Amino acid sequence: MYEQFSLARRVAFVTGASRGLGYAMAEALGRAGAKIVINARDPVQLAAAAERLRAVGVDAKPRAFDVTDEDACKAAIVAVEREHGRLDILVNNAGANLRGPFLDYKTADFEAMFRVHLQSSFVLSREAARGMVARGFGRIIMTTSVMAKIARPNISGYCAAKAGLESLMRQMAIELGPKGVTVNAIAPGYFLTELNAPLVKDAAFDAMVKGRTPVGRWAEPKELGGPVVFLASDAAAYVNGHTLYVDGGLTASF
Repeated sequence: MYEQFSLARRVAFVTGASRGLGYAMAEALGRAGAKIVINARDPVQLAAAAERLRAVGVDAKPRAFDVTDEDACKAAIVAVEREHGRLDILVNNAGANLRGPFLDYKTADFEAMFRVHLQSSFVLSREAARGMVARGFGRIIMTTSVMAKIARPNISGYCAAKAGLESLMRQMAIELGPKGVTVNAIAPGYFLTELNAPLVKDAAFDAMVKGRTPVGRWAEPKELGGPVVFLASDAAAYVNGHTLYVDGGLTASF
């Protein structure tokens, strides 16, 4: 039974992985046996992250580039295929957030959210899927958000981009599923990451998260490890077009 969760001999590429949720997912995939390529924009931070992963026994290599650069995305997939001979698992996790009231929200910021969350995932998935389809096997996993289903003020671009990403995931799942490539999403709730540090320090927001989430707390990044390994493994061979909410019950509550 446990062999179904093994990722031995698999190659995984995780974007936005120098810290936070991406790093946690990369570590989990590596501990399950996969060779890992991690991505972020800052080469120094990324190299340090790869070193930390290697220190705990994960076979990790860095690949620094901006996911909003289409040519860089294409080159990265080509490089991974060339260096490892295959790419089995792609985790589209790179992201950012630009906040502002809807009436004042800049069109440029709205477009930026779509480029980093949605367009980058489309380009990387398209390029990665070519090799996956040729080999008859692949796992593509999108990091969406509970904000694809619910919403809160001042993040219109983020909410729209994440909802679009979830819809793209379903479309890809029905087109690539017959070719041996499953496509799914993980929708995190409120996690204790560097990105959320200002929200954690806000007493009112912290109380809201704990009060609205049935388990009564923020999540730790490592708690995405099990879900991503599951979706990447043979144990999830019949899971396709699905969004796995890892939110402590937030979206089940009101």
